[in-house]
Amino acid sequence: MQEIWDILKTLDYSPLWISLKTGLVATVICFFLGVWTARSVMHMGKRAKAFVDGLLTLPMVLPPTVAGFFLLLIFSLRRPIGMFLYQELSIKVVQTWLGCILAAGVIAFPLMYRNARAAFEQVDIELIYAGRTLGMSERAIFWRVVLPSAGPGVVSGTILTFARALGEYGATSMLAGNIAGKTGTISQRIAMVIQNGDYLTAGLWVAIILLISFGIVVLMNLFADSKMKNIKKW
Repeated sequence: MQEIWDILKTLDYSPLWISLKTGLVATVICFFLGVWTARSVMHMGKRAKAFVDGLLTLPMVLPPTVAGFFLLLIFSLRRPIGMFLYQELSIKVVQTWLGCILAAGVIAFPLMYRNARAAFEQVDIELIYAGRTLGMSERAIFWRVVLPSAGPGVVSGTILTFARALGEYGATSMLAGNIAGKTGTISQRIAMVIQNGDYLTAGLWVAIILLISFGIVVLMNLFADSKMKNIKKW
């Protein structure tokens, strides 16, 4: 026990803060982008919807390292997009914290998009008709009628997105690398200390990420139950 306490006192907590910052920023971006995308896809034609939906869901089914490989091909300084961003806008993605956010966001985005779209499709159409009858604009109907009605599904997607972004490893390693104090996340630190044979420190990091993830799931369940307290259960 004393050994664990000594490790905790000397532990470098920068991976925890980097992971939390990355997860929060990626979640905020995915929230607005996912909500907007889900709303847009719902109004597409059948074929276009099938194609776009498959494209947006692809990062969820691909191995993270494969997604990271594609991101590296796009944003590498040797590629047109990466070269343009760096030379014209002084924006570097590879081996930076921005790369962490981008990789985590791409991997976690499908969770936000799929949950938001499923929640929107379950909203009662009569509520939308009522809003139109009252003279509300389509934008006002969406933000004041549709989004609140789909609240539990959207919140669940947001929480799952944060949890996924928090634990991202494969794509982040490919795009942002593992630079201590800069891009080194909890998942990368666990892999590194295991390679060094330090299983005790790895176990402590695993315990930290387990506690955070468990807390996120509990919050999601509590929120879902609070929204369904007036619904009779069988």
